[in-house]
Amino acid sequence: MNSHSILSELNLFMKRNELSVSQLAKKLDFNVGTVSYILSGTRKLTIDQLDSITEVLGYPRGHFYTNYIREYLDGNRSDWRRIRPLLLNCAELDQLDCIQDVVNLLLDHLIYAGPLFDMAEELFQAGNYKAAEILYENVADSERKQHSERLAMCQYRLFKIRVGKDQMLNFKTVCQFEPYVDRLDEVFQIEALKDLANVYRSLQQWDNVETFTREMENKAKILYFHKPGSERVFLEYQNKLGRPMFTYIAYASLLYACVAEGRGDYDLALKYTYEYADLSWVRESDKDTEHWKLLFAEWAQANIFANRIMSGDSSVLPDYVDYIETKPDEIITALLNMLFAANRHHFDLNSVLLKFDSEIKAFAPQKNQLYRTEIMFDYYDSFLYELTLYYLRTGDFENGFTNLLQGLDFSCKINNEQHILKYVGLFEEYRDQASSEIHLSYNHLIRKVCAAV
Repeated sequence: MNSHSILSELNLFMKRNELSVSQLAKKLDFNVGTVSYILSGTRKLTIDQLDSITEVLGYPRGHFYTNYIREYLDGNRSDWRRIRPLLLNCAELDQLDCIQDVVNLLLDHLIYAGPLFDMAEELFQAGNYKAAEILYENVADSERKQHSERLAMCQYRLFKIRVGKDQMLNFKTVCQFEPYVDRLDEVFQIEALKDLANVYRSLQQWDNVETFTREMENKAKILYFHKPGSERVFLEYQNKLGRPMFTYIAYASLLYACVAEGRGDYDLALKYTYEYADLSWVRESDKDTEHWKLLFAEWAQANIFANRIMSGDSSVLPDYVDYIETKPDEIITALLNMLFAANRHHFDLNSVLLKFDSEIKAFAPQKNQLYRTEIMFDYYDSFLYELTLYYLRTGDFENGFTNLLQGLDFSCKINNEQHILKYVGLFEEYRDQASSEIHLSYNHLIRKVCAAV
């Protein structure tokens, strides 16, 4: 923060440069009357005027924002037309402390909760999540006793912003949001339930996945099949969701299949996979609908292969390999399925792993349509574990321990305690086969894990 007031800095600049009011006005590209009013303190600066003054004084944009908040804003009488551009500029410049200072001034007065929420939505849609998070958090705090839909929406946005790669933090975040789901608009509830199911899926909490999937499916079916109303109303529902309504019904079957897989019931998983493969009941036929129907058909084809191989049917392996050669985005997911099956049914995957060696080395979590990043982190972690297990089990200790160290390090980074323990168990089982260098690297990682606990 600058120690001088904005006006004292401006007066010092005039004195040092021997400028008259008219000369200063010319430099600022203001009219003389405006400069006179500003210097006398009888007119409040706008943010655009402040930015012009800051530039003329030779400071970077935003240099005086902390001063401006202290000198020109009053939570009781502040004009939103002045506050809005200040907040937007602070968000653009990543001046998060200034945003918090402004919010602290305003939120004793509930009249500002609505405008601040609208701005948070604007920043969220623009991808400025750090600034949006501050606004959502403070609006939610100001309305914590209101039980309003706006409070629920703030909590939903905070959930969306905070879910990431740390699995323990994800669990805490999902628990904080759960109580607010049923306060959301009925359409947003469908999207939120899908997001909850996805996070619990990444945490492998299958009972919770099933619970929230069931709720999502029921609400989507009511709106799609039974809700009375015009086509215009239905299109409004669709536009709120951002993707066709039918996809949530189909996605429910996909999630049920995931639950069945997680519980080891591959026959039931196959049943659900055939359900979302058949979308003949979908009534729309527009381009977006056809796009999504094609996606579900592709996912179904891949998962039919997956469920057959994980149930122990090794005869499908050559066809599965041929299939993923034409689907680069499916390679790692398919290899995870193959590794899982190979480790439990003792398939030989050496030639397959060699064939896709470059894809394995390049693998990193990516976003993928309905799958959020936290699911891809879990996929990557699971993939490294199954790859480690395969190599160690088949006696390829060099590759096995290389992947074990990589997997343990990644599990530590995403705070996945379950996988950390599994890697520790594998190392203890095969520790006699590890070189002294591997022991040193392993001990270093374990010390890092202990320090993080």
